[in-house]
Amino acid sequence: MKHGIFRVTTFDIVAPFILNVRFDDGTQQRIDFRPVLAGELYGPLVDLELFEKVSIDRETQTLVWPNGADFDPATLHDWPKLIERMTAAAGKWEVVPA
Repeated sequence: MKHGIFRVTTFDIVAPFILNVRFDDGTQQRIDFRPVLAGELYGPLVDLELFEKVSIDRETQTLVWPNGADFDPATLHDWPKLIERMTAAAGKWEVVPA
């Protein structure tokens, strides 16, 4: 599978846990993150207040959260093609006890 290089340029919060994400190639994706909010890294994002603190990292040009969660911008760009695999993977992510 070809893995392109993309950069997130802007985003809007359109609903709880749903972002409209725009890319440097002029495309955009409306992404519902709820199916993948599991595990040690993404699980804390079920807290809507934390989720809405999303920003764009200037260096990596992707979405990041204060807890260190992020997604490869190519994954965000190709979200519709990858959501089934991402959801299946999220079902296996477990919170590791501290």
